Amino acid sequence: MRVVFVTDELPRLGLSGHQAMNHAVVSWLRGLGHEVMILLVGARLGWPVERFALAPVAGPEVVGLRGFVLAGTAPALAGIVARRLLRLAPARAAAWLRRRARAKNFGGADAVLGSFITAAQAGWCGRAIAQARPDAVLVDTLFRAAALPGPAVSGAGPRRVIFAVDVFHRRHRSLAEGGYRVHPAVLPAALEADLLNLGDAIVAIQPEEAAVLQALCPERLVVTAPMPALPCPRPDGVARRAGRLVFVGSATLPNIDGLQWFLAEIWPVLRRADPGLSLDIAGDCGAQLRQVPAGVNRLGRVGDLAGVLHRAALAISPLRVGSGLKIKLLDYARHGLTTVATPISLAGFAADAAAPFVAAGVDAGFATAILGQLAAPPDDGRALAYVERHYGTAASFAGLAAVLGARAAD
Repeated sequence: MRVVFVTDELPRLGLSGHQAMNHAVVSWLRGLGHEVMILLVGARLGWPVERFALAPVAGPEVVGLRGFVLAGTAPALAGIVARRLLRLAPARAAAWLRRRARAKNFGGADAVLGSFITAAQAGWCGRAIAQARPDAVLVDTLFRAAALPGPAVSGAGPRRVIFAVDVFHRRHRSLAEGGYRVHPAVLPAALEADLLNLGDAIVAIQPEEAAVLQALCPERLVVTAPMPALPCPRPDGVARRAGRLVFVGSATLPNIDGLQWFLAEIWPVLRRADPGLSLDIAGDCGAQLRQVPAGVNRLGRVGDLAGVLHRAALAISPLRVGSGLKIKLLDYARHGLTTVATPISLAGFAADAAAPFVAAGVDAGFATAILGQLAAPPDDGRALAYVERHYGTAASFAGLAAVLGARAAD
């Protein structure tokens, strides 16, 4: 089977939830022996040239060449260089420049849910898809739905599948009700339905959202495909460090909002109880914080998170807004970590009395829960067993396999 996957960022592990999900899908299809081509709309690369061997890549602003992806236009190159320089700027200057860029590109929005594919990008994708003649076209989120080909008159066209990594009209409403300015400025349920109906099938990442999407698009097939989480046990000789907490996240508003609340309200309580506690923040979210208190380490992007997660004693998820499945919690669990999390962080996970999650409110109880877990550290086996029971690749992608007719290639 030949599959085209349309996205705006290279599928990678350890950077953001949707990139990890895309990586899992492409890896699964390649592992079954199917041919996958990634169409990258835009040039959101970390460097002008990046090694990327997961699948061949093409795009209107990039060039894929023998396991590498290169910026293919002068504007794309300039944008990548500007982002690299921004990472080197002092924190205050970088924050000012980011605000300027956000004001210019997104009207000063506090939260950017995504940017709709342009007509030029959709046209480029249409030509590339027609040339590739795939059996299926997958797009990640409604923001790329316009790249899908129209229905074939004969019914013999490719299967068109949209990954709904969130119910975006609900996330938009949640953020707006929290007082945040959101881009796009308007995203009603009717618009989400119109875009999702461009596909033949819709893939949700948790059951409750699948039910919402099925009600929104009753004439479409909706299946659930949660992020698979393969156990990654701690190697012999690697010990967890008492009192070390960890948080991993991209630079999205829910992550930044949650961290700011945690550092302002919870961290002082924890440090008074135990001055030796530390917190590692991995991912791009740390760079968005103007200052961090003593004991907090901003690691930035980490190539291999296993070393960080295997040495932590406990993970946290202090989110106060948002929706969707919090994929980072599965990553914590597959590395043997228990997570203290707010209720909104736990939506959509498989119900299990032995789940490696400790629910705590957005109040002083969050600190109490952390101190309780650190006083009696949970065993890695509980978390590893949970992901093995509920989030194996075959179980996670059974619905998607049925949609695509995906099986091992002959």
